[in-house]
Amino acid sequence: MSFGIKLEVWGDYALFSRPEMKVERVSYDIITPSAARGLIESIYWKPAIRWVIDRIYVLNPIKWTNVRRNEVKSKISARNVKAVMNGGNDLLCISTSKDIQQRASLLLKDVRYIIEAHFELTDKAGENDTCDKHYAIAIRRMKNGQCFNQPCFGCREFPANFKLFEGDKIQTPYVGEKDLGYMLYDLDFSDPRNIKPTFFRAVLKNGVLDLTDSEVFQ
Repeated sequence: MSFGIKLEVWGDYALFSRPEMKVERVSYDIITPSAARGLIESIYWKPAIRWVIDRIYVLNPIKWTNVRRNEVKSKISARNVKAVMNGGNDLLCISTSKDIQQRASLLLKDVRYIIEAHFELTDKAGENDTCDKHYAIAIRRMKNGQCFNQPCFGCREFPANFKLFEGDKIQTPYVGEKDLGYMLYDLDFSDPRNIKPTFFRAVLKNGVLDLTDSEVFQ
């Protein structure tokens, strides 16, 4: 048994990075299913439930902008971490003044979506974990604007506003089909030692990305 919700989300900027772009960050045309799932999980998640994204409605026209941001060009190596764990004196820090690097990003701006999703009980659900219970909590949190951490559109510096959508009809600015190409669907955690990304062919039909019959592949 599953319980569904519709969540309206919006913000000034969004960046859902394409993995094939190695240096400069370039966003997908719309929010990815994994980003949509993460956004909902920042509002309500428990080990007993698993959120599944069914449809994404694009409410605003897709618009782009370019920005340059300061980033760091290095990361703490696993070798240094192991050395410190074994008693070494390596520094486990990154000097932002020395490792700073400017990178260009192609962002989305003025984004607004409606995420239609449902949750299912997992094998970690206990006797007191019922669909009615979790559904009531999720709806209450969405109505009250409560969240475990600030929802964002791909990056922490692009916060997402949200509210429960309780209307009947959803208007989108698109008519017909728009092929968005291959898009990241989610990450496969079935083998924790070998996490694999999964992809699908994203096609907007009248402004709606329907994921209920999408073919997912690795």
